[in-house]
Amino acid sequence: MLRRWYVAIPALLLTLAGSYGVYKSIPPQYQSSAVLSLTVPISGPSTLGDPRDRVMEANPLLNFNYGLNMTAEVLVQILGAEDTMIKLGARPHGETTYEVNNGSPNPELLFSQPFVLIEGKSSDPRAAKEIVQRVTQRARVELDKRQAQLKAPPTTYIIMTEILEPTDAVALRNDAMRYTAAVLLLGALASVAAAFVAESVAAALRRRRRDRSDAAASAPVNEPVLQR
Repeated sequence: MLRRWYVAIPALLLTLAGSYGVYKSIPPQYQSSAVLSLTVPISGPSTLGDPRDRVMEANPLLNFNYGLNMTAEVLVQILGAEDTMIKLGARPHGETTYEVNNGSPNPELLFSQPFVLIEGKSSDPRAAKEIVQRVTQRARVELDKRQAQLKAPPTTYIIMTEILEPTDAVALRNDAMRYTAAVLLLGALASVAAAFVAESVAAALRRRRRDRSDAAASAPVNEPVLQR
C-alpha cells in the first residue's frame, strides 16, 4: 500500500466521492407513529335486552377470553391487507407506506396485548403523518363495522383510545447510512486490491527484466574467426 500510494490514494478518493454521491442520491425517509388501545366499555361486555325477557345481550367480540387481543389482531390483519393499503393511498413498496402490528411482529405472540401500533413512512413528512391519520380513522371504521355485523349492542362496543396520537414525522437516515457504509467498504477493498494488483504487475515486470538481463549475461560470446 505504501509503495503504491499513487494507486491506493486516488482509489480511496474515488470511494469517498462515490459514497458521498450515494448518500445524497437516497432521499431521506420520514416516519410518523400512532398507538391505539382497545378497552372494554364501562358498562361491561353485556347489557340487558328486552326487559320482559330478561335476556342479556353481549358483544360477541368480548364473549370469550382474549377478546380484546383477538380484536386487535383482526384489525391488524384488515389494515395490513394490500387492498386496504391501496384504498388509503399507500402501497407495500411505494413512496408512502405504513406498517401495522399489535406490539410484536412475532406471530407466536398474537395475544400479547390489545394494542394497534401504526407506523407510516414516506419521503414527504406531511404524507407520513397523513397516512397514519387515515389508518387511525380507518381502524375506528373497521372496528365499528365488525361489531355492527355481529349485532353487538351499541352500549357494549369496544372503546378505541389513541394512547399516542399521530406524531410529527421525523427523518430516518438508516437506508442512506447503510448503503453509504456498503459503498465505503467495497471501495476500501477495491483500493487495497488495486494496490496489490499494481504491486504484482510491477514485480512481474521486474522479474521479466531481470530474467532478460541474466539471459543476456549468460549467453556465449562468439569470438571472431581469423582468416588465413
